[in-house]
Amino acid sequence: MNDAQQPLQVRHATHPDQIPGFATADLRDSYLVEDLFTPDTITGVLTHHDRIVLAGACPASGPLTLGTWPELRSEFFLERREAGIVNVGGPGTVTVDGTKFELTTGACLYAGRGARDVVFEGPEAAFYLFSATAHADFPTALVQPGEGNRLELGDQQTANRRTIDQYIHADGVQSCQIVLGVTTLHPGSTWNTMPAHTHDRRTECYLYFGLPEADRVVHLLGEPDETRHLVVADREAVISPSWSIHSGVGTSAYSFVWAMAGENQAFTDMDGVDVQDLR
Repeated sequence: MNDAQQPLQVRHATHPDQIPGFATADLRDSYLVEDLFTPDTITGVLTHHDRIVLAGACPASGPLTLGTWPELRSEFFLERREAGIVNVGGPGTVTVDGTKFELTTGACLYAGRGARDVVFEGPEAAFYLFSATAHADFPTALVQPGEGNRLELGDQQTANRRTIDQYIHADGVQSCQIVLGVTTLHPGSTWNTMPAHTHDRRTECYLYFGLPEADRVVHLLGEPDETRHLVVADREAVISPSWSIHSGVGTSAYSFVWAMAGENQAFTDMDGVDVQDLR
């Protein structure tokens, strides 16, 4: 770990039976990731759900080099891991083992297992990193907004018209187990992922961004018959265990990075829940 890197926060795995007894503070402590983006630092959170690491890097005053953390017992961060990196701020660059990549807002860079040196630059940039363990090597690859597989879903009548950019997936940028993309709500739309679903084979994390400072997203979580909610601000992330639904509605339009890791990479592998069955 380097001097510009904060100690790793560790979140232990939770069981759905814990949800009924959780107060709001318990829910936020377990599933909400705040303060990922602090100027001139790298902040990381490890969840024991599929051993995912979330991190944020804000190189406001100069370059930031990604180090490892003692809890990972690795010589360098990507020794046994892979990562998807999305820029949720102004333009910036990420240099991987000497090769520099330009990332506009919403662009995605994949860095595979074995990449030793990762450096973030850009005074207005804010890099979100989603990392999972990896047992195979895949090459570094950059995808700019609109260059991935783009889907148009939803309807303005139900306030969920949205554009989905799939970046890291089985038919796009190749990875060991990460599936990642960015969803952008159209003006006037506020709902994401409704009807809700679960996928008991993967943990998924949402990083909300592009949300005005005074606005919030109400993120739904929990088992379908035992739901709870989190009130989420801009550039905050939610850890969604495999047994939990993940859906939300905002007080304005917004974007979010969705990223998963686990048993498979099938984007359509989900168990839908009818709205009338939610409790």
